[in-house]
Amino acid sequence: MITKNKIRIGVMALAVAASFSSCADWLAVDMEDSIMEDQLYGSTEGFLSSLNGVYTKMNENYSTTLSMGAIDVMAQYYDVSKNSTHTYYAFANFQPEQFKSTSNSIWTTQYGLIANLNTLLEHCDEAGSALSALYYPYVKGEALALRAFLHFDLMRIYGPIYRDNTAGAITIPYAETSSKAIQPLLPAKTVMEKIIRDLQAASDLLKDDKIRTEGVMNGESDNPNESVNFRYRQYRMNYFAVQALLARAYLWIGDKEKAYQLATDLIAENKENEIFIWTAKSAVTATNNPDRVFSTEVIFSLYNTSRTKLFDQFFNRSVNLNSILSFQGATLEEGNAESKLTSYFDDMGDLRRECMWKVEEVNQSGEEGGTVSSQKVLCLNKYEGVSAAAYRYMIPLIRMSEIHLIAAECTDDLEEAIGHLNAIRAARNCVNLQLTESDTKASIQEYITNEFMREVIGEGQLFFYYKRHAMPEILAGNGFSEDWWSGDAVRSTVKMDMQDYVWPMPEVEMDKRVTSE
Repeated sequence: MITKNKIRIGVMALAVAASFSSCADWLAVDMEDSIMEDQLYGSTEGFLSSLNGVYTKMNENYSTTLSMGAIDVMAQYYDVSKNSTHTYYAFANFQPEQFKSTSNSIWTTQYGLIANLNTLLEHCDEAGSALSALYYPYVKGEALALRAFLHFDLMRIYGPIYRDNTAGAITIPYAETSSKAIQPLLPAKTVMEKIIRDLQAASDLLKDDKIRTEGVMNGESDNPNESVNFRYRQYRMNYFAVQALLARAYLWIGDKEKAYQLATDLIAENKENEIFIWTAKSAVTATNNPDRVFSTEVIFSLYNTSRTKLFDQFFNRSVNLNSILSFQGATLEEGNAESKLTSYFDDMGDLRRECMWKVEEVNQSGEEGGTVSSQKVLCLNKYEGVSAAAYRYMIPLIRMSEIHLIAAECTDDLEEAIGHLNAIRAARNCVNLQLTESDTKASIQEYITNEFMREVIGEGQLFFYYKRHAMPEILAGNGFSEDWWSGDAVRSTVKMDMQDYVWPMPEVEMDKRVTSE
């Protein structure tokens, strides 16, 4: 059993990082203060503390905006776009002028973390480095992979829909130095090449990651002398997370052959060694501490002790209708045509449907405060608090089902593709899909889209999936229209302008460049 204190020490080293919390520039690593920097990197523990500080601070973007919050609103998961007083109305309606501050914050935080990683990487290879040979491949490998990860998401947010004719578009800087000098904006192709280069280097450094032979190690070691720094690998950028990111990156640039090879190699090794096993139905449906994040399948995640507070902020029924992120509909019952849940989950036994949602009555506040009305909505309880469980603070960022979906998308063998889809569906208590003579690559892709939507709710991936496919229409977060022929309610869609997929360069960056001229 993983205790809160063990996670703090073993995963995030919060006990050490906390000693720097009153002196935040230790983790920011102000290059003007060389004495403080030398102290930080004067021991292996200092390297670990700096790296753990990056993991901890990643929660600022990835536990909110880039997971369950704004980016999922833009994917139209939630019933927001028609409520003009909703906190996330601008995101649901693709109005970047109204969320400049969020964009500035994402950009500043990502590049701040990248700067910290670059400083760490420079100290890894300096003459007389204090980093021990035992820790070197882990620290440098994880740092390189995190640098690629952070840049890749900036690319997915601010970069173009990647195609041959957009690869030359000028996009973002790729920061590879701790220098404070303004870095050049680079073509999309160059940025992606650097992302892949860093991930390949990380893969080589982490080739002997203990996760490959000993699993995720989310528990106490039988060896009292073993350092906890090598354990809890789901909460670190481990070897398999690097392979998954490489598959994501290659698929982003349209190299399906390499994406397929990486995905199928990962699937094969995972099957042989049972690293990320499908979460058992009994664990998901348990009365006490249900595992609604399917934690055993998560390849990489963040550790956030405030996860319950985030649930209360976004999904708790106590949040009013102007702030809550909920699905349209007032019942989980079959035949409810006005529930978006019916559109998403076609199998009534689907564990994702039955265990991740509940009907709640939520209040609507008036302009001057007070409750003016209430209505029943479907609330996501994926992140509802649990106690004394290994996954109570887990924020998933990469999961094994995505790897199966990458493999399914990249193969031309329709039977193989259906096999990958059914592996996921079996784990979710759904009936198998049957390949028919009428099935085509396009119909299989629709199955893939549907499963992807179901798998990553609250994890910030669906918007990027839509962007990668340049989808002209996506399922709407609210509003069902009446079919003029049958009179039945049918699900509505949102027509997408391709520019809706590309965030404008944030003001904080543009202002900096204007000032420097």
